[in-house]
Amino acid sequence: MLSRTASLWLRTMVFAVGVTLSCRSLQAAGRVTTVAVPGGGKPMAAKTDGKGTIHLVFDTAEGPQYVRSTDDGKTLGRPIPLVDAASRKPGLEFITWDMAVSANGAVHVVLGTNAWKLKLPKDEWGYLYTRLMPGETEFEAIRNLNRKPSEGFSLAVGDDGAVAAVWMADKLFANVSSDGGKTFGPTMEIDPKLDPCNCCTTSAAYAADGRVAVLYREESNNERDMYLGFWDPRTNKATKTRISATPWKIDSCPMTYYSLVRSGDGFVAAWPTKGEIYFARLNADGSLQAPQEVKTAGLCGMRTGIVGLPIAGGRTLISWKKDNKVGWQLYDPRGKTDGLPRYADSIGSGVAVTTTKSGDVVLFR
Repeated sequence: MLSRTASLWLRTMVFAVGVTLSCRSLQAAGRVTTVAVPGGGKPMAAKTDGKGTIHLVFDTAEGPQYVRSTDDGKTLGRPIPLVDAASRKPGLEFITWDMAVSANGAVHVVLGTNAWKLKLPKDEWGYLYTRLMPGETEFEAIRNLNRKPSEGFSLAVGDDGAVAAVWMADKLFANVSSDGGKTFGPTMEIDPKLDPCNCCTTSAAYAADGRVAVLYREESNNERDMYLGFWDPRTNKATKTRISATPWKIDSCPMTYYSLVRSGDGFVAAWPTKGEIYFARLNADGSLQAPQEVKTAGLCGMRTGIVGLPIAGGRTLISWKKDNKVGWQLYDPRGKTDGLPRYADSIGSGVAVTTTKSGDVVLFR
């Protein structure tokens, strides 16, 4: 029989080996490579299409730009401006809000401007959309989809190529395209009962069943909780599910950003509460999977990017931006981590991170 000291030593060694194997497992799945944005630009969004091509949009002093990589981020192609020459005006600045990419590589981008600051007509304060179709070398001319003061812009692309342009103007609205962004239907209010925090944002993704899932923050009674709205454009019916467990009651908009990413039939949602970052994996109906809400080591500021990225093996990479640094941390299916967040210098407020076709991670800085 082992002595008490020997038994304690053995249990300690078994635990240490288990922790080491767990850490090695985390590191092996989803190896992270950081890549500099061309010309010192500000990373805004990155996505990978069905062929494994990585698409990156970033902001520069000369305006928003786009590049692609066909070798997992090792090299980047020639930058392409997002904004056509005719849409540029003296003093008008364009800012990238979101990008969605279809399986065949069609790139959809939504932009905002400082038109309000220049006191331009209010119908110029709207949702500005452009796309780059496969085989094309230039983005299409900018289109104003809603022609009204609005913000919280996001984009989602369905498995059939449908495009949902989601935005806020006191309530949640969307314009939907059934022809890959060539034309968009009229503005539709997602659900009058939804009460979004108007200076935060939206993040949208198509569900496997064709509904549009929208992550947003409620403001009812100043209880700023996170909700997932499920909206069916075909019937204009919607439901909502609260996904945040940690309450946040505050009498003003916290001006936060967050993300919703499709993961198989479900989703990964990541958001801030009281400056700290949380995430959860969601089922196809929006219900939380175990371990439900997970608190991370990440911290955020006002309107700084957060991305929750599903990784092979049920793992999740959380990335965030604060004080011109991008941070990231990997979590296993139980919401456990090796406890070692990593950081890199990165200007701006956006986060651009995606997976390669082999399952590794490319993070732009």
